[in-house]
Amino acid sequence: MSANSADGATVVEVVLVKGGRTKIRYDSALMGDDGTRVTVRAPWAGAGVRDFGFVRFEPGDLFTEHYWRDRWYSVKEVRAADGTLKGWYCDITRPAVLTGTELVVEDLDLDLWRSADGSDVRRLDEDEFAESGLAESDPQAAAAALAALDELEALARGDGFGTLLT
Repeated sequence: MSANSADGATVVEVVLVKGGRTKIRYDSALMGDDGTRVTVRAPWAGAGVRDFGFVRFEPGDLFTEHYWRDRWYSVKEVRAADGTLKGWYCDITRPAVLTGTELVVEDLDLDLWRSADGSDVRRLDEDEFAESGLAESDPQAAAAALAALDELEALARGDGFGTLLT
């Protein structure tokens, strides 16, 4: 049984897990599911403003989030409340699992940011990834995560996810 939002879209609860614990969970509107990629849309789910120095996530921001069942990352288009594109925030994750209306994603610490104009592409949290111990506890997952980060960086510096998200 699926819940629907006021506009009739199916509500999917996104559950972000990190280190075996739920980091955050929030409701989103299902925009599409082709069997491989699940796309949802949700307002900024964090508490207040999160200022990274190179971008601010704040109340009113809208995230269109793309998750794959066969890839080790997610790509989130970030727009300000007025619709202005801020850029794309990408999480390196294990492949997403959608069960009913619950989308579970395991965050593997690595992230990538691409600004709207493509002038700023940066790898994030490589120190957290190294400290996580994943390379020792699950070398295959660590290798997949690093390969995913490399793939996303190449896409970000290339067409800016155009071919990936169409």
